Amino acid sequence: MDSSKQKKLLDLIASDARFSEEELAVMLCEPEDEIRAAIAGLEEKHIICGYHTLIDWDKVHDEDVTAMVELRVTPQGGDGYDRLAEKIAGYPQVDTLYLMSGAYDFLVTVHGRTIKEVALFVNSKLATIDEVQSTTTHFTLTKYKELGENFQGFKNDTRMLMTP
Repeated sequence: MDSSKQKKLLDLIASDARFSEEELAVMLCEPEDEIRAAIAGLEEKHIICGYHTLIDWDKVHDEDVTAMVELRVTPQGGDGYDRLAEKIAGYPQVDTLYLMSGAYDFLVTVHGRTIKEVALFVNSKLATIDEVQSTTTHFTLTKYKELGENFQGFKNDTRMLMTP
């Protein structure tokens, strides 16, 4: 499959991972077995890293806390960031981990049942890592949009712009 078709395939899967291989084949005008092989290859190369469902947990229960934790670190050795990232990513409370440019080095998304649980995790696990200089924790209050999906039901203004 050429790179432009592969990009279209990835765009379709990213927009809705529920598309069947048959539906993808029809949308891309390709044989179903070629789509199946392309997806398997993309999974094997770890280009497709997983399939997820985006759920607004606040509508299901209110005992879920999300925090964004900024970490300033002093990495050791040539692969210090990677080794440190592997250690941090190993904690089950860590949902997302990014190496950043700017005022801090890592941005870590942490989930827990309570603010206290998240604070204890940051204090006892993240802050105690030797390379960590400082942490700054930001607790989310309201989630409006995530991964391109609107959580609050905002409507796009479809009115025609009128100027005098």
